[in-house]
Amino acid sequence: MRKTFFPSDSCKETDLNAIDPQSWLQVERGKLSKFSSQSPSSIESLIKVPEPPVLPFFKPVDYVEVLAQIHEELELCPPHERSNLYLLQFQVFKGLGEAKLMRRSLHSGWLNASTIHQKLVFGAWLKYEKQGEELISDLLSSCGKCAKEFGMMDMASELPTDVYLGSPRVSEPFRKNLSTIVSFHIGDEKIECHRQKIAGLSAPFHAMLNGCFTESSCEEIDLSENDISPLSMRVISEFSQTGSLNEVTPEILLEILVFANKFCCERLKDACGRKLASLISSIQDAVELMEYALEENSPVLAASCLQVFLHELPDSLNDSKLVELLSNANRQQRSIMVGPASFSLYCLLSEVAMHLEPKSDKAALFLEQLLGCVRLLRKEYAEAEQLFEVALNAGHAYSVVGLARLGHIRGHKLWSYEKLSSVISSSTSRGWMHQERSLYCDGDERWEDLVKATELDPTLIYPYMYRAAFWMRKQNVQDALAEINRVLGFKLALECLELRFGFYLALEDYNSAICDVQAILTLCPDYRMFEGRVAASQFCTLVREHVENWTTADCWLQLYDRWSSVDDIGSLSVIYQMLESDAPKGVLYFRQSLLLLRLNCPEAAMRSLQLARQHASSEHERLVYEGWILYDTGHCEEGLQKAEESISLQRSFEAFFLKAYALADSSQDPACSSTVVSLLEDALKCPSDRLRKGQALNNLGSVYVDCGKLDLAADCYINALTIRHTRAHQGLARVHFLRNDKNAAYEEMTKLIEKARNNASAYEKRSEYCERELTKGDLEMVTCLDPLRVYPYRYRAAVLMDNHEEKEAIAELSRAIAFKADLHLLHLRAAFHEHIGDVLGALRDCRAALSVDPNHQEMLELHSRVNSHEP
Repeated sequence: MRKTFFPSDSCKETDLNAIDPQSWLQVERGKLSKFSSQSPSSIESLIKVPEPPVLPFFKPVDYVEVLAQIHEELELCPPHERSNLYLLQFQVFKGLGEAKLMRRSLHSGWLNASTIHQKLVFGAWLKYEKQGEELISDLLSSCGKCAKEFGMMDMASELPTDVYLGSPRVSEPFRKNLSTIVSFHIGDEKIECHRQKIAGLSAPFHAMLNGCFTESSCEEIDLSENDISPLSMRVISEFSQTGSLNEVTPEILLEILVFANKFCCERLKDACGRKLASLISSIQDAVELMEYALEENSPVLAASCLQVFLHELPDSLNDSKLVELLSNANRQQRSIMVGPASFSLYCLLSEVAMHLEPKSDKAALFLEQLLGCVRLLRKEYAEAEQLFEVALNAGHAYSVVGLARLGHIRGHKLWSYEKLSSVISSSTSRGWMHQERSLYCDGDERWEDLVKATELDPTLIYPYMYRAAFWMRKQNVQDALAEINRVLGFKLALECLELRFGFYLALEDYNSAICDVQAILTLCPDYRMFEGRVAASQFCTLVREHVENWTTADCWLQLYDRWSSVDDIGSLSVIYQMLESDAPKGVLYFRQSLLLLRLNCPEAAMRSLQLARQHASSEHERLVYEGWILYDTGHCEEGLQKAEESISLQRSFEAFFLKAYALADSSQDPACSSTVVSLLEDALKCPSDRLRKGQALNNLGSVYVDCGKLDLAADCYINALTIRHTRAHQGLARVHFLRNDKNAAYEEMTKLIEKARNNASAYEKRSEYCERELTKGDLEMVTCLDPLRVYPYRYRAAVLMDNHEEKEAIAELSRAIAFKADLHLLHLRAAFHEHIGDVLGALRDCRAALSVDPNHQEMLELHSRVNSHEP
């Protein structure tokens, strides 16, 4: 997997030392020079920060307004327009990086497809998005449940034949007393046909045989020059009488298809297309037949071929002939192939092509709306400029980034700066605008722009990386690490881990460097560092020569220490090292998946969970991992079933734990609490390590709290803390609070904050146990540590609203909504707008929130109430 950013030419060095890692890292320990004595060029190559990418996404300045407009149009538009609106909604969510919402929009597009072609395209897109999830379907089947698949459809039956297709108007023959039989000569052979049956195939044949042409008086007609064989003509004759085609070879069918199109025999052509569609068995067949389908105007055959292409994405795009066919299709041919779903189709093809290789010819061929980014990557600057200009003039403000980069490449740095300044002054200021403008200024002005960028959108990683590298160049190591750690505290970005790895190399802190590179390889095994020049695995091998080798026992102790201190990145690194030893791999991959979920890396977590299943040492262990795979993909009942199967084979900690977890989540019956308690107690009786037993005790404590059994809950939390399950402090704090001892709860959370490496959630929880001023301080710390946590914004907005500072309250929510499409933030802001009488503002936020969750009951009620007051 390649890095996701698109570095521009201006950030590449022709003599970059990154090509040879040994130039930085000698294999013998102790031979590296100190940071302060290394050459500036050597340091620069380690801490170089590439420019931020020009993202090929739809990024409206006010995405809330766009989502609201889409939702309103969905309410009012005719059914056949809905799929395209959901596609636009998908593009908005893609620009926001909301993967789950993107998939839901595609699914809605599929559900609302009004034509079979739309159904085909959206189904193929969903199948493409679900790559790698085939195992889930297999597991569901093993539980007796069929997964909803977007498989092959019978296009011939989905595209019904028009009963009036090509039937000429019956009229009296121009000449009387004509023979009922007409013979067609083809070469030396004569084929006898029923005159009126053949005449009924098409208007041209009707005119030929019944009209004023010479042939109408002939009993024998020569068709030798019409590219039809005697065998094919006999098949046509039979079809004219029976209306069906018997079993014939594909070659004969193709010959008839061409002939039928030439003589406008629409029913015959349709029958040929359907017959040929049923014979497609490979991509090669589909490519060959698609040429005929487009040339001879056969929609059923074309759609059937297209389905084969789409079903095999992304592999089918490796066929150059196919790419040429799809990219060169004109408007009429696209209509034959995909009906009214042409735009959706080419959006899908461009998405796949960009994912495979953004600079490729096929990406350039398929992309339409996002083409400027591809042209820029391919250094086709004139074409890129024209496309960015068109997009900007059409209202897509983000396209100014492409224009600014082009200006800078051409040496017009001041022009680029002024272009961004114009956009900033003429619209709502966004973080990406200041980030981009910072590239075209220096000194304090650049610094101020980057600070502003982080203030407006703390999820942008370039400002942190720039500031960190700046401090490192100044040999201010503490501030450099603090800056890069800020972003890694809430966003595990590979580029940031790579930069910190470079810092540690420069500092000769190899223990920390190995930790980061192993974390990188856990997230992305094929990652390449320093602008793709060197495999991360190569660096890992080299750095390992400079660190102490750990035994398996050492690794377990290290894992226990780091897990207990809530050092998730450190724990990932230890597990990566253990996986290279002879330790049981199933349990290690499982632990890895737990960490990755905690770090908000669901795709990597699922990959690890599947590897755990693959490396399970027993049947009962494999069933547990299958249960977690099903549970994590929303199939709770089936996960529970796998846990029970595992227990039936062998009682184990993990099987009981899974069953308790799934049961607690799936059952709405309060009485099931006693069953969950029993299951967790059974789990604790089984052999396991202290890390997992601490988690079970913590969960058991939570169940006791929910049941009001505070003494039993306290015992569970204290026992968990005894074996260093640090998060149990949070549960014990809750017990203190429920016992009306708020001070003890505050102190308990303070202990967690002091012990945990990642402690934003601990500050947030502690804020519930103190007075308002201390609460404000804790929540400000939460926002500093993890700006993606929404509770602090909601709390501060509510306090401002209580103080009748309505504008400030709305501004506080707007600050977070600008970079995070969160239902609760939008809901609260809608309520605030309603409170101050801003009906349009409330309605806009309601509609945007319902785009995020269409079934949220409170939001639906608020929307209904506000909508009734719309002017």
